[in-house]
Amino acid sequence: MTNISAGDDRVVLARVGKIHGIKGWIRLESFTTPPENIFNYGPFFSASGQDSQELEIDQHKQHANGLLVHFKGIDDPEIAKAMTGTELSVRSTELPELQDGHYYWRQLLGLKVINTSGELLGEVTKLLETGANDVLVVGPDAASLDERERLIPYLLDSVIEKVDLEAGVITVNWAADYLD
Repeated sequence: MTNISAGDDRVVLARVGKIHGIKGWIRLESFTTPPENIFNYGPFFSASGQDSQELEIDQHKQHANGLLVHFKGIDDPEIAKAMTGTELSVRSTELPELQDGHYYWRQLLGLKVINTSGELLGEVTKLLETGANDVLVVGPDAASLDERERLIPYLLDSVIEKVDLEAGVITVNWAADYLD
C-alpha cells in the first residue's frame, strides 16, 4: 500500500531530505515498498506553498543512509537545500493497477466503517503499518454509534468482509464493544 494522497489527483510518494555533497545530490525518503520502487515513477511534482515544480530524477544510488538522488538541472547545493522537506508526488494515473481486493491506502481514507450488525463505527481517518498487518484507524463522525476511536486490523476474509469503494463503505466483522 502506498501512503498519503495529495490534492490535484496526485499521490505523495517521497520527501526530500538533506543535501549530500556539493553537486545537488539529495537524500530521499521514499514511501514506497521497497523504497527503491520510487525509481519506477515519474515525473515528480514538488509542492511547497503555492508553487509546484515538475522534477525528473536523472541519477540515483543507494547510500549507507538510504537513497540519494539528483534531479535534472539542479546542480547548485543551495537550490537543492531549499528543497529539503518538500514532498514529491506523482499523478495517480502513474500508479499500477492493483488486483481485485487490493487497495491503495488513499482509497480507504474517509470510507465509512460498518460492522456486520449494521452499526456505523465511524470512518477511516488513517492507516498504520505494523509489520504483521495494516490497521485501520476508525474515528467517530456525527452519525457513528459512539465517540470511540477504534483500531481495526486490515485482515481480509476474517475482519474485513467487504470494501465497496463506490458506496464508500467497508464492512467489518468487528463488534462495537470489542476490547471494552
